[in-house]
Amino acid sequence: MDMIDLRSDTVTQPTPEMRRAMAAAEVGDDVLGDDPTVIALEERAAELLGKEAGLFVASGTMGNLVAQLALLGRGQETIAGRQHHMVLDEAAGHAVIVGTSIRTLEERPDGTLDLDEIRDAFRDPTDPHEPITGLVTLENTHAHSMGQPISSAYTAAVAAIAHERGVPLHLDGARFWNAVVALGVAPTELAGPADTVTFCLSKGLGCPVGSVLVGSRDVIWRARRGRKLVGGGMRQAGIIAAAGLVALRDGDAGMIERLAEDHATARRLAEALAGIPGLLSPGDIAQPGDGPLDPNRVRTNFVLFRVDRDRTAFLDALRSEGVLLERFPHGQVRAATHVGISAAEIERTIEAIGAALRATGRDAVTAATPA
Repeated sequence: MDMIDLRSDTVTQPTPEMRRAMAAAEVGDDVLGDDPTVIALEERAAELLGKEAGLFVASGTMGNLVAQLALLGRGQETIAGRQHHMVLDEAAGHAVIVGTSIRTLEERPDGTLDLDEIRDAFRDPTDPHEPITGLVTLENTHAHSMGQPISSAYTAAVAAIAHERGVPLHLDGARFWNAVVALGVAPTELAGPADTVTFCLSKGLGCPVGSVLVGSRDVIWRARRGRKLVGGGMRQAGIIAAAGLVALRDGDAGMIERLAEDHATARRLAEALAGIPGLLSPGDIAQPGDGPLDPNRVRTNFVLFRVDRDRTAFLDALRSEGVLLERFPHGQVRAATHVGISAAEIERTIEAIGAALRATGRDAVTAATPA
């Protein structure tokens, strides 16, 4: 029996078309600026999001890092959500490499930040005791709210606040394309208010490696220098960029529109789990809910929940049933659907979760608390 791996949407294998494109890719030295496949990928990404230029990087973390290097001066401060990837999961690169601080705000259940709190978070540049606010960031989709997509209207409202104060807005769009598909909007509309956007090719889109940062030509040039500084200059990188060009094709030839399938399989999983007695809703982002899991909160490819027993024992029992789920922060368990997961495998997963619950001695689970 093949293992069903729902730990993350990064566990996917490149499609046969990607493998063929990678094997046949025309390459050059990207550090010298002459890899034609990388150039084509960067231009395609910039075109899709309505920006002037793009930069191919090794990962979303690197994309966020070089964006900060391009946009911030040492000693400045970023406003971000407390649960954002840049805050929790990037090894404090903002402090260690960029030399900046982050002022964190609590996210709301839909993954957004309170607009008034964003306004109040700006530092007083006339006070020598305070760092100078230099950047505002958003995360879309927002992982810790169960992958909620953040609307273009809200993004525009945050951008207006940032721009009124003379600072840029960076969008950590690791799963930007999930948000585009879930919201049914054009990528240019969702990316438009932000000065820079990074999105992952290896999350959801099925590529083996890579992310792209887009923005103005001037900012991307500075980010390219930042990429070199952190050792991110790659030579014949067209071999891996070729997979990204396949992923970003239009329609059925690419990997964007099919994300709707991942959202549907995640919703099916949530609907089934909602029928298990004792499985509760996340409620809000700070505290557990007291009602059943609400499948309507599953809008993209994440399903989060807790178990009311030893989590390690539950995950081990689930593994023995042929299913892998992820240990997620705050005692949660995550299932992330992706191109490698079929509707039939979701049905097997539902059965396996029931078996793992029985094997670990109780029949109920408690709510996810994405906080």
